[in-house]
Amino acid sequence: MGQCYGKTNLTPENDATAATVVLAGSGDVPPSPLPAKDTPARSSPWPSPYPHGGGVTPSPARGTPRRFFRRPFPPPSPAKHIRASLAKRLGHAKAPKEGPIPEEEAAAAAAEQSLDKSFGYGKNFGAKYEIGKEVGRGHFGHTCYAKGKKGELKDQPVAVKIISKAKMTTAIAIEDVRREVKILKALSGHIHLIKYHDAFEDANNVYIVMEGGKYSEEDAKAIVLQILSVVAFCHLQGVVHRDLKPENFLFTSRSEDADMKLIDFGLSDFIRPDERLNDIVGSAYYVAPEVLHRSYSLEADIWSIGVITYILLCGSRPFWARTESGIFRAVLRADPNFDDLPWPTASAEAKDFVKRLLNKDYRKRMTAVQALTHPWLRDDSRPIPLDILVYKLVKAYLHATPFKRAAVKALSKALPEDELPYLRAQFRLLEPNSDGHISLDNFKMALVRHATDAMRESRVLDIINAMEPLAYRKMDFEEFCAAAISTYQLEALDRWEDIASTAFEHFEREGNRLISVEEIARELNVGPSAYSILKDWIRNTDGKLSLLGYTKFLHGVTLRSSNPRHRFTWLEY
Repeated sequence: MGQCYGKTNLTPENDATAATVVLAGSGDVPPSPLPAKDTPARSSPWPSPYPHGGGVTPSPARGTPRRFFRRPFPPPSPAKHIRASLAKRLGHAKAPKEGPIPEEEAAAAAAEQSLDKSFGYGKNFGAKYEIGKEVGRGHFGHTCYAKGKKGELKDQPVAVKIISKAKMTTAIAIEDVRREVKILKALSGHIHLIKYHDAFEDANNVYIVMEGGKYSEEDAKAIVLQILSVVAFCHLQGVVHRDLKPENFLFTSRSEDADMKLIDFGLSDFIRPDERLNDIVGSAYYVAPEVLHRSYSLEADIWSIGVITYILLCGSRPFWARTESGIFRAVLRADPNFDDLPWPTASAEAKDFVKRLLNKDYRKRMTAVQALTHPWLRDDSRPIPLDILVYKLVKAYLHATPFKRAAVKALSKALPEDELPYLRAQFRLLEPNSDGHISLDNFKMALVRHATDAMRESRVLDIINAMEPLAYRKMDFEEFCAAAISTYQLEALDRWEDIASTAFEHFEREGNRLISVEEIARELNVGPSAYSILKDWIRNTDGKLSLLGYTKFLHGVTLRSSNPRHRFTWLEY
């Protein structure tokens, strides 16, 4: 953490000058201070590590440099060990007892003090309620259906949150439970607020009894749709929010069908279509892996929406740890759990939706607009906004070689039916002419129709200049599908192998031809160092691309390192 400079406590003997002690966390010695002034020192907010509790008497010398310690207090004197050795040699029965270091003494006292896990709640939970099946599981406990045995709630369904006392390992964890019950008990009167009934405890658990009921996927859909709608608008304007989380969405009223508003743009930023940001911002539970790697774009917001959706559907976070650094490690390395309840009862479309948002490879995630056309949310009567990703992909297609365009055209002919509604909606937004073709003017006018001051600030309109080749030609829907698909996003589908095989069959008939290693290298803009890998892409029988070569060619390859083990990486098309 570097160096920490702390002033010592003021001593009663001398309140005119206070010495400064340097606590070093690195090997750099700070420069000598300026000559001391007769200014009373401020008292330190930290207690002195010395047993007597006083400060350090300042040196009368004005030019003495700051003292430099490896530890925040002097180590125990080695003379004690010498005395102990002499006592043992002389046959003394007991060696002198060394006094404890203050921090160790405090830690030992804290460890000896047992945590009070008594909450003062009722002890008769089993007499009043009958536990049913488990419906959800979190990090500290689980939730079950239950039914009242007597009283006002007799035979009425309720939900019981069961929190294990064994997992309450700190005073903070215990206080969190007390606070949760206190807040639930104090709040009332809102249609969207769960009703609290009672709290109980026994030796092992705390039981929080709340109203029962069904929280369906439809309820989650209504929220996710509103989140995606506003994020799709922001992304088209070239604005990345960077702090999407439930706390930053507010309902406009207490009405059951109230709209939500996105708030708090304090961490937001303008971003060009080809730009990547590198500052780490956001909230730990919702931060995307590429943010921690310091290279991210609009896709980071999509990850955050995936985390929110996961929580809405199962009630727990997909990545969790006790510390912020632990959360970051989980985000980078762990996979979300789709095995525990209630995921086995969730629809296949809902699970697929969340998985396609929480893909650690940002290139394989859906955009906000694509998510709106996913089978889980799809509604043909709902208007679909324009997607800036289409512009990026079409730009890359226009600058590709004829051989590369033939490869992606074959891929477009193998697209699953589920992927076509998105492409049809985007093509309609470009307003093709009467013969079903679009040109550069269509792309330009569609973007201008949706432009705001934010779009001009983020220079999104500059992408039109990179699409200049389209000024001299037109594009029909079939070619548009080839230009506006992402190989990486298709690769994230469970059916990718079947899609690639079908696409390769089309490519064999319409685009595959004799090709050399040198030509592939030129197509991919790599040098001779890539030949050893590229030769495996070509069939020995006829000199054409194999299925492996075709799928790799769709991605591209570039030289990354002189180390042959880490020499190549795949590029996005």
